[in-house]
Amino acid sequence: MPRSPVLCAILLCALGASPLVFAEAAAPLISPAGTLVTVPAFGSVKQVNDQATVFFSVEEQDKDKSAAASLVNRKMKEGIALIRRADPQAVLRTRGYHTYPVYPEERVLPAGMPSKPRVATAWRVGQTLEVTTVNVRDLAAMAAAAQKVLALTGVQFSLTEAAVRKLDEQRIAATYQNLTERIAAIARAMGRHPADAHLESIDFDGTYNAPVVRVASMAMAREMKSAEVEENSFEPGETTLQMQLVGKVRFK
Repeated sequence: MPRSPVLCAILLCALGASPLVFAEAAAPLISPAGTLVTVPAFGSVKQVNDQATVFFSVEEQDKDKSAAASLVNRKMKEGIALIRRADPQAVLRTRGYHTYPVYPEERVLPAGMPSKPRVATAWRVGQTLEVTTVNVRDLAAMAAAAQKVLALTGVQFSLTEAAVRKLDEQRIAATYQNLTERIAAIARAMGRHPADAHLESIDFDGTYNAPVVRVASMAMAREMKSAEVEENSFEPGETTLQMQLVGKVRFK
């Protein structure tokens, strides 16, 4: 039996709803023309690290300051020669050199007894060396050679500047692709066609973080002998290059 429009309205009112509410629920809310939307986007690319920075050190202690310094200087010279022989293209840089006195432990004196001036019983001398190389494949062999006289204190892997420049185009493309996908998703959510979106501006903000991988400190150089050292096991890992941008989109 057909029902009149008046009867349908009465039934809807009895159910606590109106025809307008049902109409709005059935169709998505369409944004008006000229709507401006700010859209963030993100992109990232990964690559295996192709550069290593290794840290070596040597430290000696002796009652004679000159003797301690001479021993440190000799061992560092030998270590540098071993490194250059194992990796001629490595870049070496001295990171520090220290000399300081060693004092005996202080005893607790009775109250009222004057303390005596402290007198150094020995001198401690040390030097640190930074080695940067792109020969990651032979890094373990070079480190083992240097460890005959030097202590390996740390290693850090990263990407060379050339690798970063090579990946930059891929990073930009990945970020822009993410922006395109997000604009299309926003347009559909707003009840608009992606073709209605007009990109007015883009602000790029690139970020780059290199992971740091370190190894445990080795024995001090004074405790090491000029014997063959087992090669270390190094894993260079990978670096993620990230980029973000903010685009402003206006819908027709």
